[in-house]
Amino acid sequence: MKQVYLRVALDTPLDSTFDYRWTAQEEGGINADLPQIGQLVALPFGRQEVVGLIMDVVSETDVPPAKLRDVIAVRHELLAMNKEWLALCQFAAEYYQRPIGEVAIPALPRNLKAIKTVSLQRAIKKLAKLPEQADVSPLGEPQLNPEQQAAVDAVAQAEGYAPHLLFGVTGSGKTEVYLQTAAKVLAKTPDAQILILVPEINLTPQLESHIRARFPGLMLSTLHSGMAEGERLLHWLAAHTGRARIVLGTRLAMLASLPRLKLIIIDEEHDPSYKQQEGLRYSARDLAVWRARQLSIPILLGSATPSLESWQGAQTGRYRLLELRERAVQRAVLPIIRIINLEREKPSEGLTQRLTAAIKLRLEKGEQSLLFLNRRGYAPVLACDACGWISNCTRCTAHLVLHKGDHRLRCHHCGLEQRIPRSCPTCGNIDLQPLGRGTQRMEESLALLFPEARVFRIDADSTRLKGSAAAAFERVHAGEVDILIGTQMVAKGHDFKRLTLVAALNPDAALFSQDYRASERLFAQLMQVAGRAGRAAQKEGGNASEVLVQTRYPDHPLYHALMSHNYPDFAKDLLDERQQAHMPPFMYQALLRAEAKELETAITFLKEAALCTEHQGIMINDPIPMTMTRVANVDRAQLLVESVSRPALQAFVKAWIADLRAMKSRVRWSVEIDPVDI
Repeated sequence: MKQVYLRVALDTPLDSTFDYRWTAQEEGGINADLPQIGQLVALPFGRQEVVGLIMDVVSETDVPPAKLRDVIAVRHELLAMNKEWLALCQFAAEYYQRPIGEVAIPALPRNLKAIKTVSLQRAIKKLAKLPEQADVSPLGEPQLNPEQQAAVDAVAQAEGYAPHLLFGVTGSGKTEVYLQTAAKVLAKTPDAQILILVPEINLTPQLESHIRARFPGLMLSTLHSGMAEGERLLHWLAAHTGRARIVLGTRLAMLASLPRLKLIIIDEEHDPSYKQQEGLRYSARDLAVWRARQLSIPILLGSATPSLESWQGAQTGRYRLLELRERAVQRAVLPIIRIINLEREKPSEGLTQRLTAAIKLRLEKGEQSLLFLNRRGYAPVLACDACGWISNCTRCTAHLVLHKGDHRLRCHHCGLEQRIPRSCPTCGNIDLQPLGRGTQRMEESLALLFPEARVFRIDADSTRLKGSAAAAFERVHAGEVDILIGTQMVAKGHDFKRLTLVAALNPDAALFSQDYRASERLFAQLMQVAGRAGRAAQKEGGNASEVLVQTRYPDHPLYHALMSHNYPDFAKDLLDERQQAHMPPFMYQALLRAEAKELETAITFLKEAALCTEHQGIMINDPIPMTMTRVANVDRAQLLVESVSRPALQAFVKAWIADLRAMKSRVRWSVEIDPVDI
């Protein structure tokens, strides 16, 4: 009777694998196939039955026989994960200081981790019934301009690991570069797989339609968290078996199993959405670069406003810089960016006279306008003029946001909801006033100001239902909208052909944020939203597209760089500042967060944590409360650790985590490597 021991990774915080006994008798007799590394296995764990990943198969174990437990079943119907995927998970576990099981198991679709295999069997049968698709020939490839062609050739002809940064102004045809690069790679290696990442779910439908139109003979899989579980499993299986030749998804697709991966493309590589902010706090962009190096394949990072880390990589020669300086559509020019000084031109209902006149002009011409306001709800706060009461959340250090249409006050951090009070809870005053403007209030003001216009709002509130975001953007593309008001959802990736005016209504808050990355993000955000204007060919004798930025700080260097569309100089100044201040990308960081019922408890824990491990060559800052100190009745504090050496920081954090686990405390804590939200 065959008997072996399986070392299995499970989704637990314990930093070890678990040994289980497997015998041939359990798998149908003496001729049963031996389990393989990379296969999934169902087994008992405590009082539960769970699914784990086989990391090793050995003939001996140190675990006493009395403590060994038998596996329930090995998932032989599923191809084993290959060694490259296991190595990717192992690297992510080591770099982000998490157990391998907390990386590998959550990366799998939920239905794949079920003890019963009904969903898996159904997906396998459904995949087998799909017609074979192997025609890699692209349809309707447009002629590229010289810069686009040079970029395509550079990536497609690269041998081995070849990181490229595609720096192209908005509307310069980066998507076309992606598609034609993919076509060349597929022509070169017909069974190749290509991974394309986008930062947000609502950007997938537009790109998916482009890919399907260009490659009708290939299977395309999409992977993101908004999919139904059965659908996600089917698409994951198509990628895992190699049937899907192009895989399009958000950051979770980075950890998909792709056995024939030959090219990675990351669109809007600067976007902070590529960094996971809970659980395994990984950067999909950074893992993509590592995966490309591991597999010796090219990777293409594209953006009109690259992250400072990637820009520095291009300046130092680690990445090859490819530039697209002109818009791809003939006679489509970059919009003129103008600054409106709010100290001189006082707004009414959030709009200055100049902006109102500009919107009116677009309406007369049958063109679209976009108003960018990155604040959803009706107003950020409800206040009483008589006594000073404001609508604070009772569970968070945040205000309850007024949602007038729902007649609710809502916290955007913990989800607490209350009815709008009829009078002030403190003094009884019935004249409560909304302070500030959110997208809902701006939508209301625009409807009153332009009653003949079709005003439409796109934000997280208006697109909560599945498919509603795609339907909303389709309305804009179809020309059914005259004035669009939206948050950052509308700021990137969308190609609005009729849009000729963009206005940024309230961007100043980020100029004074405690987060040192705020100015970098604001510049990227404004450049991206400005790039929605003027993407179609300019009409003979027509006015140039226009971007108006309402600000109280018109002389700020950020706005001057914005007006000249000058990202390189802006990035150079920021990198000089970062170098002088010893900040990333010239310094490596880890962040210890602590949560407790009382802030003092969290701070005390962090002070003890700062002293519990030797730290030669490591700078440990003082513990401080987080900017949003209290969320859902939990107080939060943080401790920043820095080093000029990444290996030194990694070695310290590994030892530090072991010491932190040995500390007896009721504080909930976590360590994040390369934090982007401090």
